[in-house]
Amino acid sequence: MLKATYHKHILNFKTPSGTSRGILKTKETWFLVLKDGDNWGIGECGVLRGLSVDDRPNYEAKLQWVCENISLENQQLYAALTKFPSIQFGIETAFMSLISEDPFQLFSSEFSLGEKGIPINGLVWMGDKTYMKKQIAKKLQQGFSCIKMKIGAIDFSSEIDLLKSIRREFAPSEIELRVDANGAFAPSEALEKLKILSELELHSIEQPIKQGQWLEMARLCEMTPLPIALDEELIGVFSSEEKKELLKSIKPEYIILKPSLIGGCIGSDSWIDLANKMDIKWWVTSALESNVGLNAISQYTFTKNSKLPQGLGTGSLFSNNISSPLEIVKGSIIYSQNRNWDLSILTL
Repeated sequence: MLKATYHKHILNFKTPSGTSRGILKTKETWFLVLKDGDNWGIGECGVLRGLSVDDRPNYEAKLQWVCENISLENQQLYAALTKFPSIQFGIETAFMSLISEDPFQLFSSEFSLGEKGIPINGLVWMGDKTYMKKQIAKKLQQGFSCIKMKIGAIDFSSEIDLLKSIRREFAPSEIELRVDANGAFAPSEALEKLKILSELELHSIEQPIKQGQWLEMARLCEMTPLPIALDEELIGVFSSEEKKELLKSIKPEYIILKPSLIGGCIGSDSWIDLANKMDIKWWVTSALESNVGLNAISQYTFTKNSKLPQGLGTGSLFSNNISSPLEIVKGSIIYSQNRNWDLSILTL
């Protein structure tokens, strides 16, 4: 008989990490565990406080409801959780895990078999100039050919100086530079800042202004000299009609898919289908999940055959992550055949 339980886990950052929304020291996540006889499966439900649409007081009550109603058909469960996209992701991956021969092989591929890696961006968190410069040097040393820098927390001129220092040493053909403003720019100043940033031959900027300002964002996408990628803008957009309307109205160059925030693999697929029809490019990013969620996202991402570097490098941020075969080697995430899963840190 199928049974479900959930288990909370607090992930601790090795180093507090800065965003335009504040400093992150911990990250809450929940594991959904399914058991059916000798078979078991695990999925991760991760919430980003202040960002996830399902950051709600009744989150754990909803997880309990899922456990009590786990015998419902998958489609029924998924449909009942439209406003809880991280739980949708946890459920769909837990069921994949349950029916797999190996609970951690959700999408069998050259990646999950350890034969190929996925190129990813090296993430540089906000902080003072010295700290950010140190992170940049480390990422370059680790062999990343794509670096993503979070901006918007220190003064803009210091951030420009940092980007200039990279460009003095590395041409765009050697190092691809992405920046992520997390909505930090005011609409009135955004275009001028985009012009300054574009002189540094960057790949793109994520979410220059806060989400929900479709007209302003559409104007920016029309006039910008620097390609814009929508990120937070996709959160809380549930129906196919609304997704289509958003992309038609704003016309971004790129969209960024975070399965935990947009309804898992099913939700990501719906955005990808629309984007492909509109000639909008995309990549996938993890949202500070543990290695359980990161594994599911990475395996899913590989099957989508994107040629762009993905945003899957967040697993090494935590001091108490779940030990796994996931490793970052020379700017790619790989599924190592020399390392094993160890869930002993969890009380399941």
